[in-house]
Amino acid sequence: MQKLLDQAVNEIGSVLLGKETQIRLALCCLVARGHLLIEDLPGMGKTTLSHALARVLGLDYKRVQFTSDLLPADILGTSIFNKERSTFEFIPGPIFTQILLADEINRTTPKTQSALLEPMEEGQVTIEGSTRELPAPFFIIATQNPATQSGTYPLPESQLDRFLMRISLGYPDHEAERKLFQGGSSLKKLNHLKCCINVQQLVAMQNAVDAIHASDNLLDYLQRLIAVTRESANFAYGVSPRGAVSLLRSAKTWALMLGRAHVVPEDLQMVLPSVLDHRLASSVDYHSDSDSLSQKLLQEVAVIV
Repeated sequence: MQKLLDQAVNEIGSVLLGKETQIRLALCCLVARGHLLIEDLPGMGKTTLSHALARVLGLDYKRVQFTSDLLPADILGTSIFNKERSTFEFIPGPIFTQILLADEINRTTPKTQSALLEPMEEGQVTIEGSTRELPAPFFIIATQNPATQSGTYPLPESQLDRFLMRISLGYPDHEAERKLFQGGSSLKKLNHLKCCINVQQLVAMQNAVDAIHASDNLLDYLQRLIAVTRESANFAYGVSPRGAVSLLRSAKTWALMLGRAHVVPEDLQMVLPSVLDHRLASSVDYHSDSDSLSQKLLQEVAVIV
């Protein structure tokens, strides 16, 4: 499994240069059965990473460009009257796929954003009184521009909590940017990416995560981290039980990716910012950078008591 995941990382790295850590975190998120939010400035490679992930996993995928006039029915589907049969027929929307690329998710209205809540949590959609199952596996990979950009609607906490991870790509380093200049269009390279992990292998990896061992000492460390977010005056609110479970599962998946059958504190520390940053807020300045909160959390809580 480790070899397959390394191959996938290298394949994506051929179109997204110098971002191995972010690529590994993104794969970790999907193997952990989570949804991924990629936040950064326009032109940083968010959509490129999304397309590359879909291709190397060999899953069916569709892309929706989120705009201010997008409606829930544009994503979920709607019923259309068939004159010949004199009945209404349901036309599935793009969400009926294995990977949905929700591009610039925060450029649509809260009403349309809320259409994703049930699919992300339960893997199904309820339309016109009927519940329809989504394909399995089902992932949403969403991109968003920073809230300071014009024309954006902030994602509510209930929506953010359904994303297992939020990552940012950042500017490329000097060497990676030079290779980007010399290598030509990443879009052309995307079309030649190989599928490295098929559906059966992906499901096997997801099931293997359940078998990764977390010791009592590791769980004690996890609970101390979570407790600080709920009890410290520095935090506006604490991490939810869903967030705590997500953190543990992400750490187990990171251990699996490194070829280990057990979790160590370093696994927890590696994934914690990506899992918790979008779930934390400062009690002093609600809109302050949550990145600093997660780093303070890691600095303040001892691994061993």
